[in-house]
Amino acid sequence: MDLESVGDLAIQLIMENLKPEDIATISCVSNRFRSFTSHDSLWFKICSTELSLTQPIDHLGNPLPSFKEAYQTWREAFVMYPWSLVMRVKRCWDNIKTWLADNFPEAKDTLCQGASEAEIQELEDVLHVKLPLPTRILYRFHNGQEIEKLDPDTNAFGTSLGIIGGYSFYDHLVNVYLLPISQVIQETRQISQNLGFLRRSKYVLVAASSTYSEKLFFLNCTNGQLYVGTRNLLTNRDMIQCVPHDLISLHHELDSEKIQDAMLLWLEEHGRRLQRGFIKLIEEENVRSINLFPEESPLCSTAVTNGVQVRASALVIPELVDLQDDREKYLFSYSIRLSLQPQGCVINGMTYRSCQLYWRHWIIHANDVVVSDIDGEAVIGMYPLLRPGDKEFVYQSCASLPTSSGSVEGSFTFVPGRLVDPRGDPFLATVARFPLQLPDYIF
Repeated sequence: MDLESVGDLAIQLIMENLKPEDIATISCVSNRFRSFTSHDSLWFKICSTELSLTQPIDHLGNPLPSFKEAYQTWREAFVMYPWSLVMRVKRCWDNIKTWLADNFPEAKDTLCQGASEAEIQELEDVLHVKLPLPTRILYRFHNGQEIEKLDPDTNAFGTSLGIIGGYSFYDHLVNVYLLPISQVIQETRQISQNLGFLRRSKYVLVAASSTYSEKLFFLNCTNGQLYVGTRNLLTNRDMIQCVPHDLISLHHELDSEKIQDAMLLWLEEHGRRLQRGFIKLIEEENVRSINLFPEESPLCSTAVTNGVQVRASALVIPELVDLQDDREKYLFSYSIRLSLQPQGCVINGMTYRSCQLYWRHWIIHANDVVVSDIDGEAVIGMYPLLRPGDKEFVYQSCASLPTSSGSVEGSFTFVPGRLVDPRGDPFLATVARFPLQLPDYIF
C-alpha cells in the first residue's frame, strides 16, 4: 500500500508511536508527512513523556513558542551527552524540586540557574579534573545554591536553607547545601593548600555545611565516589564514602542508562527520602530546615506506654567520626520525640491530663554487646511536661561506639500530673530499640 493513501487518523496514530528521531526522518518524505510532524500535540506528548514538560520551556525555564521548538532546544543544549542520562538527571532534579515547591519553597528559590559548558570547562581547567558525566549534567540544570555562609564576625548560625539538610545536638549544628561552581573552585583550591592529596587524587568540594560546624563533601573525579570528611581529615586524610561503591559506573561504552556516579545516586536517594517522608521539614524558633533524623521504621522506633508515645532514631555524625580511636570511633546522634496521646495518660483505668518526665534509663549496644547502661535524672537538664494536643517534645543527644553498628533501648520514668503535684504512682514509658549504624548512604 502506498503510504500517501493511508488515512490521516492512521498516520497520526503511527506518528504517536514513533521515536523523535524517526519522526524527523519521516518529515523529509513528503509535504504531507512534514505537516503531520509539525503538529504541536505530537511534540507535547514527546516532551511530556521524555521531559515531563507541561509548558514549552528550555532547560533554564525560559518560555518557547511551541513544544516542537522546546524539544529541539533541549536536544541541542545537551547534544554532547547521552540523552537517556539527561532525562534521568532531569527526573532527579524534578523529584527534589517538586518536594521543595510543596514544602520548602524558600529553599527552592536558592537553586541557581544551570551552569554553562564554559563554566564547567573553567572548573575542569582550573582544578585539573574531568567531572563525571552525570555531575556535569547535574550542574547544567542547577549550578548549586546561592547561600550566604556564616558571618564569622557575628553570632549568627548560618543559613537553614541547604537542600541536603542537617541536624543539631548540643552546640553542634549542621546544614548542608550544594556549592555553585565558583565556590567549588575557590574552596577546593583553598582546602587543597592544606590537603595536597585532594589535588593529586582529583577531588573537588561539592557540598558543605553553611554553619560554624564544618562538614565537607568531596567528589572524586577519577572513581566517581562521593566522600565526607571525618574529624581527622586534616591530620590523617580520613574520609568515609557516601554511596555504595558497587553502584557506581563511569564506563561510557556501557549502556548510557547505566552511567551513574555517586553525585547522581546521592541526589536521587535524597529525593526519594524527601518524597516518601523518610526525612521531614522541622521548624524551630520560626526557622525551617530539612531534618536528617529518620522518621520511618525500621530506623525510627515507636512505642506507646500508658498513652505516652516515644519515637526515636539516630544518625552517624561523619564529621566527628574518629577512625583512629578504637574505643570511641563512631559518633552517633539520636533524636527523641515525646508526646501524650489525645486520651491522655491512662494507668489502670485512671486517666490523667498530663504527666512529667523524671528519670531516664539507657542500654547501649555495640553490635550485640552492652557497652553502656545509664541511669540519670531528666533529659538534657529538662523535665518535659506532656499534655494532649501539645507539640512533640524533641531533644537530641549523642553516643560513641567502637563499632559501626549497634542499638539503643531504654525507658523514661514519668509521674502522672506534675512532679510538684503527683496524681499517681510513677510508671515506665518504653523506648523501643532503635539502630545505631553506618548507613549505605551518608548525607
